[in-house]
Amino acid sequence: MLRSMTGYGKAVAKLNGKSVTLEIRSLNSKQLDMNLRLHPALRDNEPEIRAVVNRMLERGKVELTGNIDFTGTDLPAVINRPVAVSYYNELSSLARELGASEENLLSVVMKMPEVTRLSKEEITVEEWNSIFTSLNEALQQLDEFRKHEGELLERDFILRIKTIQSLLAEVEPFEQNRNLQLREKLRNSFADFIDNNNFDTNRFEQEIIYYLEKLDITEEKVRLAKHCKYFLETLIEDASNGRKLSFVSQEIGREINTMGSKANDADIQKLVVRMKDELEKIKEQLANIL
Repeated sequence: MLRSMTGYGKAVAKLNGKSVTLEIRSLNSKQLDMNLRLHPALRDNEPEIRAVVNRMLERGKVELTGNIDFTGTDLPAVINRPVAVSYYNELSSLARELGASEENLLSVVMKMPEVTRLSKEEITVEEWNSIFTSLNEALQQLDEFRKHEGELLERDFILRIKTIQSLLAEVEPFEQNRNLQLREKLRNSFADFIDNNNFDTNRFEQEIIYYLEKLDITEEKVRLAKHCKYFLETLIEDASNGRKLSFVSQEIGREINTMGSKANDADIQKLVVRMKDELEKIKEQLANIL
């Protein structure tokens, strides 16, 4: 089952006098790139939080935000009274000296450095258990989001691979016609030479065979068909095989490119261009698969 690397989850842990809100977002990335923005009271257990996220998400650019909202009567911050008084007296003196208004000085003081500071909030073991339960809920939501996105991408991949397979089936009639035209063209090119000179017919046939073998795309068609089949088989495996599918898509592209270089036919080239277009759209989406 495919999983996208894009996802979102949110959960809230209701604690005594406070609530902890955990939000987690993820985008595509080649490896796990984790950015945690935690309330100071949550930072003591940051390594454990990282371990849980790492185990669940594997890959992606992940941003986890942990905020605390205080719902009780206890204040989460304390006022440094001596510093506040000192600021107020200095500003009041300056205002009188300049003849300025002393209104709203308190609001100005409260914005000054070191006036307020967070009190140390100790989180109990029981509260941490509740927080980790909520963290797992948020991660589960994100995983469900990834699964849903993966299902949409899977249907798109199947449609595009089947389109490539259909285009591949259209190549054969043009290939047969091309071979007949090439053979006739070679015969006409050497017609005068054959009529007016001694000519080794066997050697001429050998040269035609060699020339046609250089343009033969049978092996490329067979390999392309096998790669497309393998891509579809990999899609329905239990694991989300983003990297594996990327490697298979590279092999598909290699066969399509070789067919294009050996085609020597406008109609086949048109089919090759359409195959490339479908494959490029697949590759763009594969960058977001876990």
